[in-house]
Amino acid sequence: MAAAEGISGHKKSGGGEAMTVVRGLDVARYMGRWYEIASFPTFFQPRDGRDTRATYRLLEDGATVHVLNETWSKGKRDYIEGTAYKADPASDEAKLKVKFYLPPFLPIIPVVGDYWVLYVDDHYQYAVVGEPRRKSLWILCRQTSIDEEVYNQLVERAKEEGYDVSKLHRTPQDDPPPESDAAPTDTKGVWWFKSLFGK
Repeated sequence: MAAAEGISGHKKSGGGEAMTVVRGLDVARYMGRWYEIASFPTFFQPRDGRDTRATYRLLEDGATVHVLNETWSKGKRDYIEGTAYKADPASDEAKLKVKFYLPPFLPIIPVVGDYWVLYVDDHYQYAVVGEPRRKSLWILCRQTSIDEEVYNQLVERAKEEGYDVSKLHRTPQDDPPPESDAAPTDTKGVWWFKSLFGK
């Protein structure tokens, strides 16, 4: 398939080398909903989270992206909102900064992270996202499921960029995906406290 062929042929060794980042990202095409197919577990997501997804919307200034991250845990919807923007507006590299405010029930503490688009296919259906320390990694898809051949090649792409792909955790996704208003929302941030203790 064309998407799979477009991923292959990229070789790089070792985690000490600079990562290849997408250049000339079409931000408008990148907007919309992405489903998390796999990721490195992080403290800011519930350990038992499923149906995890991100929705991006370009704001009127044309430079800032509204970010909505959602996941479902124990039948409840957990979410956090933030913004993303280019780390260097003059660069054509897809190196972004993402800012959230914590804790979710009283968002007063700004937390800024890196969001580097390492790969996106020509049709903007699959993406590999990481960050410079190689501590976080996401494999994203426009659909809730992905062809295994494509998935394996995306994983190989991340491995070639120096990531320890043995840390990847597949994210359970329901089909059809849940609606945002179809389940009660955790408004007290219970999941956030539990995640701090590895639960």
